[in-house]
Amino acid sequence: MSAGNGNPNGDGGFSFPKGPAMPKITTGAKRGSEICHDDSGPTVKATTIDELHSLQKKRSAPTTPINQSGAAAFSAVSEEERQKIQLQSISASLASLTRESGPKVVRGDPAEKKADGSTTPAYAHGQHHSIFSPDLGAVSDSSLKFTHVLYNLSPAELYEQAIKYEKGSFITSNGALATLSGAKTGRAPRDKRVVRDATTEGELWWGKGSPNIEMDEHTFMVNRERAVDYLNSLEKVFVNDQFLNWDPENRIKVRIVSARAYHSLFMHNMCIRPTPEELESFGTPDFTIYNAGQFPCNRYTHYMTSSTSVDLNLSRREMVILGTQYAGEMKKGLFSVMHYLMPKRRILSLHSGCNMGKEGDVALFFGLSGTGKTTLSTDHNRYLIGDDEHCWTETGVSNIEGGCYAKCVDLSREKEPDIWNAIKFGTVLENVVFDEHTREVDYSDKSVTENTRAAYPIEFIPNAKIPCVGPHPKNVILLACDAFGVLPPVSKLNLAQTMYHFISGYTALVAGTEDGIKEPTATFSACFGAAFIMLHPTKYAAMLAEKMKTQGATGWLVNTGWSGGSYGVGNRIKLAYTRKIIDAIHSGSLLKANYKKTEIFGFEIPTEIEGIPSEILDPINSWSDKNAHKETLLKLGGLFKKNFETFASHKIGVDGKLTEEILAAGPIF
Repeated sequence: MSAGNGNPNGDGGFSFPKGPAMPKITTGAKRGSEICHDDSGPTVKATTIDELHSLQKKRSAPTTPINQSGAAAFSAVSEEERQKIQLQSISASLASLTRESGPKVVRGDPAEKKADGSTTPAYAHGQHHSIFSPDLGAVSDSSLKFTHVLYNLSPAELYEQAIKYEKGSFITSNGALATLSGAKTGRAPRDKRVVRDATTEGELWWGKGSPNIEMDEHTFMVNRERAVDYLNSLEKVFVNDQFLNWDPENRIKVRIVSARAYHSLFMHNMCIRPTPEELESFGTPDFTIYNAGQFPCNRYTHYMTSSTSVDLNLSRREMVILGTQYAGEMKKGLFSVMHYLMPKRRILSLHSGCNMGKEGDVALFFGLSGTGKTTLSTDHNRYLIGDDEHCWTETGVSNIEGGCYAKCVDLSREKEPDIWNAIKFGTVLENVVFDEHTREVDYSDKSVTENTRAAYPIEFIPNAKIPCVGPHPKNVILLACDAFGVLPPVSKLNLAQTMYHFISGYTALVAGTEDGIKEPTATFSACFGAAFIMLHPTKYAAMLAEKMKTQGATGWLVNTGWSGGSYGVGNRIKLAYTRKIIDAIHSGSLLKANYKKTEIFGFEIPTEIEGIPSEILDPINSWSDKNAHKETLLKLGGLFKKNFETFASHKIGVDGKLTEEILAAGPIF
C-alpha cells in the first residue's frame, strides 16, 4: 500500500501523513461556476413524519361533468352531502331484521389515522349522526361501533389492502395479484338455492334437470341475517357499486358488499365500471350481493346440506353467499339473475362468446368447456365484444360484463397471446402457483387446483370493442368437441335443428387413460349453460329462433373433436382446419358451398371447403371401419334422444307445434 493511502500502525489502525488541512464543507452556499451540479431544494413543509406522509396523497374529486339527465338530484348538493346520501344508501343495504335503519357506516380505512388522530370522518358525527343510528329497541355491542366502508376502491388501493391484510396475496412478476379462494376452488352447484315463492313458483324451471334447487323465504332471511350480521361485525367492508349490460337502455345497477379485497377487485374487473359522473347518480341498486364467504352457514338450518350456501331471492333482488370464497359464485350468480330479468323485457340472455368483423358482421359462439369457445371467439382479425355472457335485444347484442374470466391451466404465450398479455397489473390470478423468489407463475402447476383463473377488465384485450355492443348476429355457431368422432367438422342447421342442438348443449368428455383407452362420455348442458338458466330451456330456444328468423341469421354446428374414429383411434381435427371453417362462416363463402344430407342426424354438410381435405367433411369417409362408424353414430343418436326426453313434454308454440318441430329435428332412426 502506498504512503498516500496511509500505513498500518501497531494497533491495527491507520496513520495518515500530516499535510494541508482538508477544506471546510459549507452548506447553503450560492451556486457558482465551480459547482457542477446542485440538486438541493427548499425544505419540505412538514414538522413530523406523519405530516410528511399526509402531503404524499392528494384528495381526488370527480371531474366528470354532472350528467344532466340522471344527476339532477345531486347538482345542488356539496361533495360532503353527496357522500352522506351514498352512505345512507349503503347503511340501508346492510340493514338486518332487527335494525331496520342499518349500522352506522363511515367511509375510509380504519387503519388510516386522520390529522387529529381519529379514524372516523368528522361528518359521521354531530347533527348527521342520527341517520346511521340503530333502532332503540335493538341496542347491542354492534350498535356502538362504526362499520368502515371502503367504497369503489381502485385496483392500486385494493392491491394494498390485499397485501397488508389477506394472507396468501402476492404480486407476481407480471404485475398481477395472486390470491387464494380458500377450500373451494370452483362453484358449488349443489349448494345453490333459489327462493320459491308465489312469483317464482310459476315462472322458473323446477324439477328434473333444473339447476334451481328450492328454498323458502324464511330460510333465505335466516341466511341473509347471518351474512349481514357477520359483515356488520367487521371493522371494515368493501362495497362496489357497478353495472351489468353495456346496453344503456337495459343496464342493471348492482351493489356487492364483501369482506375481502380480492372479491372487490374481482368484481371491479368483471362488472362494468362506472364513471365518477355515473356514481353521483347511482342511487338505489337493482340487485345486491352479500358475500360473507369466510363465514359458514348453519348446517342445521332447513334446506342446508353443507356449510356452504349460495342463495338467490329474485323478489328481494338479493344474493347471499356463505361458506365459500370462490369469486366465480358472484359472477355466475349475477348471470343467473340476468337470465331471469332479461327475458321479462323480451331480451335473450346468452352464455356465449361474441365477436364482430371489420364489416360489422357479428357471430355468437356457444360451447361447453374444452370446445374452443374462447380460442375461436378471440380472433386478431375481429373485434371482441365479450367472451362469456351476452344479451340479444331489439337493436343488437351487448356484453353483460366488463371483464373476462379466463382459464389459466397450461396457459402459454404462443397459444393464447391475448390472454397471456392481459395478465398484468390489475388482473386477479386465482389459485396459481408461482416461484417463491422470482414470483414467476407456473401455469402448468395444478398443485392448488386445475381451475386456475385470471380475471381482468375487457379493455386489457387489444382488439376489444368498447363499448361492448354490436349489431344483430349474422351467424350462430354451436361448438361441440365430439370425442365419438361421428359429428361432421361443420354442419349448416335449419331453425328447428338450431333449437334442438341449442337445448341439448352437447359435448363429449374424454375419460382418463390409466388402464388403457376408456370410452368418451357424452355431456349435455341445456342452452350451453344449464347451471345458470332460470326459465325452461325451450323458452330461451324459442326466443333464439325468433330472433334468428327475424334477422336472417344462420345456425352452424362445428365439431372441434375427433375425426377418423373415436378418441384413441382417430385424431382430433386440426385447429387450423377449424379456423378455416370459422373464417368461411364469417366471410359468407360457406353459405355458397354445395351441400349434402347425412343420415340419422340429417345435417346439411358442405362437399368442399378451400384448404380442408374433402374426405374429412363427411365423417364416414375418414373411418376405416364403416360398421363401427354406424354403430357409434346410432349410439350417439340414442344418447341425444334420451337426454331430450326431459324437454319433450314441455309444450311451446301454438298447440305445441313448435315442440313437435324441435323433436322432429333430432336424430331419426
